[in-house]
Parts: sequence; structure tokens; C-alpha cells
Amino acid sequence: MEIYLDRRAIRQIRLAAQEAIEEDDTESLREDVMEAFTEEQVEEIERRLDNGDFYEFLTDVLDEWGGDDVDELLELLETQLGEVGIDLKTDSKTEEGEESDEEGGAEAGEADEADDDFEEDDEDEEDDEEEEEDEAP
Repeated sequence: MEIYLDRRAIRQIRLAAQEAIEEDDTESLREDVMEAFTEEQVEEIERRLDNGDFYEFLTDVLDEWGGDDVDELLELLETQLGEVGIDLKTDSKTEEGEESDEEGGAEAGEADEADDDFEEDDEDEEDDEEEEEDEAP
């Protein structure tokens, strides 16, 4: 079975995890992660868990989490859900990568233009120096 988390849910988990890292508070993180899932998703997950308790499942995931890397938490959550037959799908990875490429491309293009400007300045300076040498007695 697949469970899909939209960008808003992933963002919510990321922000909560970052806050938990800063404040060393996994209790509120557990609740924030639960809220990222819909009621139907929680019910489906609980049906597949041996103990039937998503809250306890999250407690175990957070206990296993190192507490210092947001991506590690998401990967761990994905892995643990995979072990009970749930494929966690997100669209954030692809979109973040595309946004990064677009931003990087624009910045690289701007950098090339800036380099061109400097090259022109260098040529102007060389011309000025040649003219000064020609004028010197």
C-alpha cells in the first residue's frame, strides 16, 4: 500500500524536526509528525502495525533517530513504514531538486555575465596603459 505525503506535510515534519533538534524536545515532534498524516492514513498504518498504535510506532522511530538530521528522520520513517508494507511517497525530493537546479542555473548565468564585464574592464585598462606608453617620451 502507498501513502502519499504532500509538500505541506513534509514541510511540517521538517520544521517540527528542526525545532525538536534546537529545543531537544521529541514529544512535540511526535505529535507534529502524527498531524502530518490524515486520519485515514493513520488508521491504515495502525491496521498494519502489530500493536496497532501509531503513537507508539512514532515513539520507536524517534528513539531510533539520532536527533540531529532532519533527512535521517524522514528516511527512517520511510524505512520503518516500508517494513510494515507501506510505501511512503513524497513529492518534495523532486521539486526541491528542480528548484535547486533552476536557482543554480540562474546564478551561474549571472556569474558568467559578471565575468564578461570584468573581462571588458580588463581590456579597457590594457588599452589605457598602451595609450599612456605611446604618449610617454
